[in-house]
Amino acid sequence: MAVLDGDGLVVSANDTFGALLGTGPDELAGQVAADLVDLASDTRTWHAYREVLRGRQARLRCTRRLKHADGRSLWVQVTVAPLPPESPPGPAGPPGVLLSIADVSARRELQARLRHVRMHDPVTRLPNRTLFFERLSAALEAEPTAPAESYDEERGGTGRIGLCYLDLDGFKAVNDTLGHHVGDRLLAAVAQRLTSCADAAAHGRAGAPLVARLGGDEFALLVEDSTGTEQLAGLAESVLTALQAPFEISGRRLSVSASIGVVERQAAGTSATALMQAADTTLYWAKADGRARWTLFDPERNAHRMTRQALVSTLRAAVERGEFTLEYQPLVGMDDGRLRGVEALVRWRHPQFGVLTPNRFITLAEEDGSIVPLGRWILATACRQARRWQLDHPDEPPIFVSVNVAVRQVWDSDLVADVAQVLAETGLAPHLLQLELTESAVMGSAGRPLQALRALSDMGVHIAIDDFGTGYSNLAYLSRLPVSALKLDGSFVRGFQYEERQPREAEARQAESPETEFRQAEARQTRSREAAVNRSSPADEVIVEAMIQLAHRLGLTVTAECVETSDQASRLRRIGCDTGQGWLYSRPVPPDRISELLDGHACGRR
Repeated sequence: MAVLDGDGLVVSANDTFGALLGTGPDELAGQVAADLVDLASDTRTWHAYREVLRGRQARLRCTRRLKHADGRSLWVQVTVAPLPPESPPGPAGPPGVLLSIADVSARRELQARLRHVRMHDPVTRLPNRTLFFERLSAALEAEPTAPAESYDEERGGTGRIGLCYLDLDGFKAVNDTLGHHVGDRLLAAVAQRLTSCADAAAHGRAGAPLVARLGGDEFALLVEDSTGTEQLAGLAESVLTALQAPFEISGRRLSVSASIGVVERQAAGTSATALMQAADTTLYWAKADGRARWTLFDPERNAHRMTRQALVSTLRAAVERGEFTLEYQPLVGMDDGRLRGVEALVRWRHPQFGVLTPNRFITLAEEDGSIVPLGRWILATACRQARRWQLDHPDEPPIFVSVNVAVRQVWDSDLVADVAQVLAETGLAPHLLQLELTESAVMGSAGRPLQALRALSDMGVHIAIDDFGTGYSNLAYLSRLPVSALKLDGSFVRGFQYEERQPREAEARQAESPETEFRQAEARQTRSREAAVNRSSPADEVIVEAMIQLAHRLGLTVTAECVETSDQASRLRRIGCDTGQGWLYSRPVPPDRISELLDGHACGRR
């Protein structure tokens, strides 16, 4: 303890006070107390200390790190409080305040050890998830002092942050086959290599990236004040390279790879949660793209994922709310141009994203099972409309309606009973209903699906194989299936020599289904490559002619999809194709437009 006067000078001190500072108590008299115990190092403490000296504040308590005369450091708890009025006066007059210091170094050391244990992973000795998020939050809250393009260590940070979030590929197999003991040693070895990568990345910079184990086989490398995506990409590449060399663990030679999600962005305006969500998403992309690679966060790709999730979450409710509608594309006789049937095509009138075509949501509906109620609605609506056309045009031959069916509808519902009920309720004759299944679905049919197809065929319903020619067709198996029609995939028709001035159906579909500029450019490149090959592919016509002849010998009719030009139609007609479907005749249209075509008796180019 030491007694201070009103100006903060030491009046007297006891022996213990001097011992803690490494000097004699007599030598302390007259010295500035604030300098002895470092009370002027921060503004708040200095102000509180001055208030105690002036009698305006009752007490000050703080912790300071002091240096002993022998060079060692110690932590002390400093307390400053006014002396009671009845205290004896000192040599310089009435006493001011009492300054006391207590050595808390042992307690601080214990707290530091406990914190280290709590904040570090026992297997790898790396910072754990708790410490990682503490550092991440602190980095995001820090004020930037220099822009990224003018980064300078002496001037300060860039205000940006980067993260490499990695997961070991196939690590679970190591634990399952060799045991957790070997798995833990492998994790420790991986941690050492990651730390080496971080140390190498710190060369010439203010500090190394923080390497942390977030749990299981997940690690993170946090780069504060990153200088751009190039820095993070270089770090990710170095990690992949470091992990390529095999590990020697318990006498075994083990190989491991990693998938890495890379995120780099401005720290201002983001949060720890948002950054980790982006990193987790990007890590998933890296695994989906083939593993053993790094992938950079792509805002457009993420927006597509978010849109996809938004669609999935509202699909079932959309069926109940009646947000779906049907359009119909004509199937036209190649010999006379008359309307023979229509294909029902579903559209989703989404309140947020506008009108969506099937390629945007049918796969999602199949994945979550909502294809079953949606399929029932499509079937009932299409059959009801076909019957209405028949009643409204009694003098015209009735047209059939073709409805797409997913395999999951066969497995997850009683499709035969659903079809029978709809036909009974609508009064539509079975032969005026055609169900379309993809080639891969039909060719793989066995058990319940095959039984359902045969029952539907026995009922009089026609079965068609959609996109025929795109899979690996077992033609011998085809002859035993209850199929009545083939729909040739549009890629064969596009292989014909076509008139360049005619609009291509693929381009029209592209305009109908908006995509990102990146995906549009990618699609245009694909179409250009296709066109370069297709413009000189006489073999396609030979293949199509052979498939048509084979189908006719099996008693099947053939529909050509994606007929876009009159030249294609002429060639298809010459080689015996039965019906055509495509933008040459009509795009998908509302039901009243089909009524107009029935009144006109034939389909021209629309």
